[in-house]
Amino acid sequence: MLDSDKLFSGSIPENYDRYMVPLIFVQYAADIAMRAATLSPMAVLEIAAGTGAVTRALAPKLPSDARYVVTDLNQPMLDYAASQQPPDGRIRWRQADAMALPFDDATFDLVCCQFGAMFFPDRPAAYREARRVLKPGGHLLFNVWDRIEENVFADDVTNALAKLFPNDPPRFLARTPHGYHDKALIRSHLESAGFAEVVIETRAEMSRASSARIPAVACCQGTVLRSEIEAREPGKLAAATDYAASALAERHGNGEVAAKIQAHVILAVA
Repeated sequence: MLDSDKLFSGSIPENYDRYMVPLIFVQYAADIAMRAATLSPMAVLEIAAGTGAVTRALAPKLPSDARYVVTDLNQPMLDYAASQQPPDGRIRWRQADAMALPFDDATFDLVCCQFGAMFFPDRPAAYREARRVLKPGGHLLFNVWDRIEENVFADDVTNALAKLFPNDPPRFLARTPHGYHDKALIRSHLESAGFAEVVIETRAEMSRASSARIPAVACCQGTVLRSEIEAREPGKLAAATDYAASALAERHGNGEVAAKIQAHVILAVA
């Protein structure tokens, strides 16, 4: 078995949580949890919860009599998140589509979402749904990645693969996770959905890994970038991962690596 295969030999949710979450998500999960707790919500809805990075950070900060509904479109992700959360009677797990939330109007004090809005097929519609289930004066709190040039590992991998596939570079990371970074556009989408007092803060963090191979495997094999690589040349996934790892090592070294990541954190009032 290749080294890259060993890294992602478990289930997709397990591997996502093992590699992607520590690499780029855990810092922002702590930030979202801190911001959410300062709002003192008693009824919280989390959408696009993934493997539960925010859930694990936020649940301990909520009051003992709070109500916390955690949702994701992907049931296996949600099942994994639930399996990693200590038993907690305040939490209810439910599969749900952010575009059509299965909840009554004016049900929650806070709707939160970590790095999910970039994937919504109709962002203003998703924001309208969030506003619908919020009580008047409730808050929508979420984050999105800034442009790929401000997120060094993702940019390095994208540039390396452009050299490997010069005729048709795989651009998933730039196009989707890092494709919704225009603050004026985000603000206009929220305002068109009826939100007021939109505050957008840009926050930089550091992404760290034990070797350059970790971000290479995480990007190439832990995201849809994998499908783009395989579509261009079947059987070349391992070689592409190796190529990206070499490019990262050349820039960042062969030992522990660290690089900037950057995101926008958005708070809007219903």
